[in-house]
Amino acid sequence: MDHVKGDKVVWIIVLLLMLLSVVFIFSSSSRLTTDEISRLDIVKDQLLVMLIGLVLLLLTYFFIGPDFLRKWSWLGFVLSFLLLLILDMEGIGPIKAPKINGAVRFLSIGGKQLHVFEVVKVAMVMYAAWGVDKLKNGQCKLLDKLSELKNMAWLKNGFVRRMILLYLPLGIIFVMVMQGSNSAAVFIAGILLVTMVVGTGEWKEALLIVAALAALVLIMFGINRIAAKAGMENPPFGRINTAISRLTPHNYEKEYLLATDAETRKNAKDKLHQPYSARIAIHQGRGLGKGPGQSTQRYVVPDMSEDYMFSFIVEEYGILGGLIVMILYISLVARGVLIVKSCGNNLFAQCAVFGLVLLISGQAFMHILVNCDLGLLTGQTLPMLSHGASAFICFSIAFGIILSISRTTSKKVDQMTKNADPLVNLISDLEDQLLEKDEYNGI
Repeated sequence: MDHVKGDKVVWIIVLLLMLLSVVFIFSSSSRLTTDEISRLDIVKDQLLVMLIGLVLLLLTYFFIGPDFLRKWSWLGFVLSFLLLLILDMEGIGPIKAPKINGAVRFLSIGGKQLHVFEVVKVAMVMYAAWGVDKLKNGQCKLLDKLSELKNMAWLKNGFVRRMILLYLPLGIIFVMVMQGSNSAAVFIAGILLVTMVVGTGEWKEALLIVAALAALVLIMFGINRIAAKAGMENPPFGRINTAISRLTPHNYEKEYLLATDAETRKNAKDKLHQPYSARIAIHQGRGLGKGPGQSTQRYVVPDMSEDYMFSFIVEEYGILGGLIVMILYISLVARGVLIVKSCGNNLFAQCAVFGLVLLISGQAFMHILVNCDLGLLTGQTLPMLSHGASAFICFSIAFGIILSISRTTSKKVDQMTKNADPLVNLISDLEDQLLEKDEYNGI
């Protein structure tokens, strides 16, 4: 590792996550097996996905530097828009977009699935970094030329420029993603908005944009209601009704216990099934877990290897295993802060690293909170650990970008690390200070 450039801690984090993904998916994927597909086949597939992800990470790390990313990241919005457009059209030509549970979330290309929202997350973070950098450095050549035309001087206004380059693309992507997933739309919009606000420093505008997004949701809900009353078979923005049902207080336990007919009891049981099983898995895991391969809830929860991976980890490896996984994501945040600080005046690099680290760690802890029954069911997977090729590959590229940027700032990061006191030293210094002031009471 001494000869590896880039942030060594991030290298260790991503390699550990990749290796752990194989172990966890092998043990948690019992529900994915069929007469033709064994758990060994699933592990082989995951090893192939891991290899592809590692190759893409290395290619990004070695051949795609900050300058290249800074020049071409505007394509992130173009790519996101085109993929979402094909998704909303439910496919085009040989590209199919099957509808599952009333929503279209992935494209099927030659029998392979591409989960569009996973691509959009990374692509739009890079676009946001590009947009912030262009605005701050005054490099909006097209807007500059247009503002020189007659009656177009209003394009010189800072807010108007931020609206065109940042907030309007955010709104477009938000509306398009809402067709397939409420949680993904809100999560992507939140990550992008925080990245944009941190980059531009326009904190007050954040409230305005949040209000605008809320207004968009109301408009979409109105369109859905009007279309439904008009008798349309598949009214647009139908996922909003799902969000409303989840936000509306509903005691499914009471409904299940008091049900007088089988249909009502079954519906209530379906609503309780996954979150209760996840809680049981965490409860049974306790301190050290049941041991590798000993999970019982993997036979009960259909999405254990995806939406409830953290519950499975705690069941088999205990709270200790869960804490180790959390420490990996927390360490990523800590190293991300150092990399951002070491980027100097390179605003694009700062925003790119900040946004990608926020994306990975934010999704991880959202997943953990949902698994611990501390949040609404969102369907967000555990980055690099949950089953899913598209997400794994997209996050591998995200790590490649972080490492590529850190490679150019590695000397600064190493110096900052050396200058940072270990926690033990900080505690010792604090004790000495308290003793000098006669305020130490055996803490």
